[in-house]
Amino acid sequence: MTETPLSPQAWATGGCHCGTVRFKVWIESLEVIECNCSMCLKKGFINIISKPEHFELTQGEENLATYQFNTMVAEHRFCKTCGIHTHTRPRSHPDAYDVNARCLDASMTTLNITPFDGQNWEANVKSIQ
Repeated sequence: MTETPLSPQAWATGGCHCGTVRFKVWIESLEVIECNCSMCLKKGFINIISKPEHFELTQGEENLATYQFNTMVAEHRFCKTCGIHTHTRPRSHPDAYDVNARCLDASMTTLNITPFDGQNWEANVKSIQ
């Protein structure tokens, strides 16, 4: 990670710990979500929801694995080498990508992080759609 802060309306790059998986994402807004569901909490995932045309996997597709559980809708993608979860196809936004802000190369200091009660996902999901 660098000291360069993220800016809205700009592309940002990121990747896994070992560097095998790399991506770029359009940072539309500095508003992001910190979910406390069982998965996000354990991974430390900070959610940047991105339209499909605003996310590009630039390297490492062959090294990604997918984890699914419960409803089997969300696809949690992670590097098979280092285990870092870089992005997800989320249940809340099935046609979008959910990028882990902690995997970005830039500093997260400019992000406005809003908590989301994912432990009560069904009751609260409408607030983030």
